[in-house]
Amino acid sequence: MTSRAVKLDDVIYDRLKVLGEVRQRSPHWLMKEAIRQYLDREEAAEHIRRDTLQRLAQFEADGKTVPDDAVDAWLASWGTDSDAVQKRLLKLVADI
Repeated sequence: MTSRAVKLDDVIYDRLKVLGEVRQRSPHWLMKEAIRQYLDREEAAEHIRRDTLQRLAQFEADGKTVPDDAVDAWLASWGTDSDAVQKRLLKLVADI
């Protein structure tokens, strides 16, 4: 593992020290965990962004969408045990 330097102002570092004492963790551990969580969150957001752009490009190419009535039926099925509506919508989405 390679060491890296991060310049933090005193206020941020003091906050890290206090939180570290409360959590019984070092400021170093807290920084590593914060960076890991940030990367996980941002990578997931980037995946969603790329998927959205790909779906938009597909829509612009073929114009296919899920019909309004299918979406309405799906939304109306929320909170119910209606598997039929979900299966119908999944089939429509798969056909796109």
